[in-house]
Amino acid sequence: MSKARYIAAKEAWARKQVARGVTARSEAAAERLPPGQKLTTGFPVLDLGIKPEIPLEEWTLALLGEVAQPLTLDWAALNALPQVEDVSDFHCVTTWSKFDCQWGGVAFTELYERVQPTAAAKFVYFTGYDGYTTNVPLAQCLDEDVLIATRFEGKPVSREHGGPARVIMPKLYAWKGAKFVKEIHFLAEDKLGFWEVRGYSNQADPFKEERYA
Repeated sequence: MSKARYIAAKEAWARKQVARGVTARSEAAAERLPPGQKLTTGFPVLDLGIKPEIPLEEWTLALLGEVAQPLTLDWAALNALPQVEDVSDFHCVTTWSKFDCQWGGVAFTELYERVQPTAAAKFVYFTGYDGYTTNVPLAQCLDEDVLIATRFEGKPVSREHGGPARVIMPKLYAWKGAKFVKEIHFLAEDKLGFWEVRGYSNQADPFKEERYA
């Protein structure tokens, strides 16, 4: 499916769900499986129809914006940072969830400490090599399970799942975790990302079913 057709299909799907009365809840659900989700043991692939192939010797990750120490990491530098392993659940807005995903990589807090965001920094804006963007409040990025993941189940993150490095944001719907991550901007003001400007929720809490704006 072409990028334009894929986007149109997702937008139409969102409008259909809104028409059905799928709206956010005032309180978060307590169950492990968020409301409206179905458990899967597979790992479906959803993207913009663009899967950039980035040679590791050309890959970089830039951290910019409201920071005291802007930083650009190449692949070797990223992997030389302290590594973490984390197991978390994965929730896609298209109503599937996968439990106990095993990710490895660099904690967002590790990068945060190195770039030293200024007091003005309140939001984070992620950009991928595929042109995808998404935004998250900085405070939510500082949860201990937020990663720049380079490994999944002990193996390198595959290209189809956003490798060589992707963002994992377990407490939010998965569209908030940019694949093929290229740049991380620390911002004073919020800036809506790719799906956020197309009608998807800016909060994206799966336990409140915050799917659409």
